[in-house]
Amino acid sequence: MYRPLSRRLERSRNPEHRHCLGNLGVDILRDVEPLEQIQSRIESSLPGVVLRRVPNDSPSAQVSLLVEPRHLVEVCRFVRDTTGLELDYASNVTGVDWPEKVDKVKVKVKRVVEGVEKEVEELVETRSGGYLEVVYHLFSMKLKHGPLILRARTRNRTDEVTLPSVTGVWKGCEFQEREIFDLYGVVFEGHPDLRRILMWDGFKDHPMRRDYQEPADYEYEPTAHDEVAVKAARQPQ
Repeated sequence: MYRPLSRRLERSRNPEHRHCLGNLGVDILRDVEPLEQIQSRIESSLPGVVLRRVPNDSPSAQVSLLVEPRHLVEVCRFVRDTTGLELDYASNVTGVDWPEKVDKVKVKVKRVVEGVEKEVEELVETRSGGYLEVVYHLFSMKLKHGPLILRARTRNRTDEVTLPSVTGVWKGCEFQEREIFDLYGVVFEGHPDLRRILMWDGFKDHPMRRDYQEPADYEYEPTAHDEVAVKAARQPQ
């Protein structure tokens, strides 16, 4: 089974372990310099840029840097061109859909109950708006280190879903950005050929969105499988 480069490389953090990556020509992978140091170098070198570290509670525990969309291209150029970083390879560019989130939290408030003021617990709902996210896994083929993980987020997941394209920094992102556009609906401003790459022209919606609903007419599912295949079999002939 194919595993992304970042998953194959993160199996060990021991620099003495050797990783054979076939045609990629990477023999030994070293850790890139500490994330705090990279963040400091970027923020001190690029006026107005403020990055935020995003924790990761998965087994890989890879902390990433969240970049404001308006600074994304200059940050990407910086980590590619700066001596000691030289992150010349964007291994994976992936999309994530984050729908609106509703959290219920218990809070203590004062209420008058039968003429007496008392402290009672109430459930309060807090809502955070949804957005689309693009995640960049970056490596240096020259220095054989990585990954550095960057993130960028759209304003929402409805009518403000634009991010700048980084194809001018890493040409290899062209097809990956097209895939994210196709499956998630992120519009990459400045992309040289932004069109669907997996779904056909005229297809509606974006299949990797968490609220995606498959069509009722299963003739439009070119390779029906799993639950879709079961539902299609139930349709009258």
